[in-house]
Amino acid sequence: MNTPPPSPSGAERTDGSAVQIGALVPLTRPGWVEAGQHLLAGLELAVREVNDGGGIAGRPLELVVRDTAADPQRAAAAVDELARLGVAAVAGEYHSVVARAAAARADALGLPFLCSSAVLDALTEQPTEWVARLAPAQSRGWQIYADFLLGAGHSRIAVAAQPSVYWASGTRILRDCLAPRGGTVIELDMRALTPTAVCDELVDHRATALLLLVGHPEPAVSIVKAVRRDERLAEVMMGAPAGQPEFAEWATLLGDDSAAIPFLRYLPERLSPLGARVEAALRERLAEAPSFVAFEGYDTVAVLADVLRSHGVDRARIAEAWPRVAVEGTRGRIQFSRTPGISVWQWTWAPVQVVDRDPVDPDRFRIRHAG
Repeated sequence: MNTPPPSPSGAERTDGSAVQIGALVPLTRPGWVEAGQHLLAGLELAVREVNDGGGIAGRPLELVVRDTAADPQRAAAAVDELARLGVAAVAGEYHSVVARAAAARADALGLPFLCSSAVLDALTEQPTEWVARLAPAQSRGWQIYADFLLGAGHSRIAVAAQPSVYWASGTRILRDCLAPRGGTVIELDMRALTPTAVCDELVDHRATALLLLVGHPEPAVSIVKAVRRDERLAEVMMGAPAGQPEFAEWATLLGDDSAAIPFLRYLPERLSPLGARVEAALRERLAEAPSFVAFEGYDTVAVLADVLRSHGVDRARIAEAWPRVAVEGTRGRIQFSRTPGISVWQWTWAPVQVVDRDPVDPDRFRIRHAG
């Protein structure tokens, strides 16, 4: 028997039907599929645990999953559909440009959206009460990455970048952080350069570091291979602040070349007992080590379940509850506040690390810097 969805207004129901949350996840190309799988694994694990613990006031919690495929228009259309279906809130998404489209639509519709993993500062054009975010804002994470670069002795930084609001924002943050301290950012336009031409540009500009602000697996993998094989660039460090090396596919495609490419990861140095328990459950579900994205998925549902239990399923009441959230997540205590320059309710203190794969054992991660 099909149970009807919650009413579009999110009014309270006591008939035992499911409380539905919409989940936006990239599950097909050109989306970052592995990230989407980890995000969904975290969301699903938390939903199962909520239901094992009695659900939401006796009602089961249910995910209504929609694949965004890294397409902003598809994500906006999914938010429209989920709103019509009567979900209490929307959660998820990994890609910043896609999350921005989803956030704008959720704001326009008056639908609460808890963004799991996208970091773009300007997630909405204007401040909104409807959207909250777990991932650190890009300006915070990438500033910590800039600190790492300078601390490692790199002041001439080349960025191999594709056109994107996200990549352009990251480049601007790096330049703003590095320039006052004597650093230089050299932009390499990947619309016009082959991986081999990137190598020549690095030599010409005397760059000591190259950051990969490009898609995964391509052209990122081809650029790494070209640089690694160019004897002129033996001392050049490569980095990937957006996190491409986090996932197993990176190591599979690049082997030993996958190591020593620092990226941003949003995990604490040591997991709490809750985090360790969730890590074990996620590892079993994924059949591999969970990424920080899987923990973000779990924490998303943990927050929403707490809000739904305390404030009900009315959409306006959910949005009004963001500043009152105080939930013990897998990576610390989650609370939202207003942060200057950030248009949404933001978890300010998510942990930030700069990590890379160990050259001795590429399956092992090394913490290079923490913010």
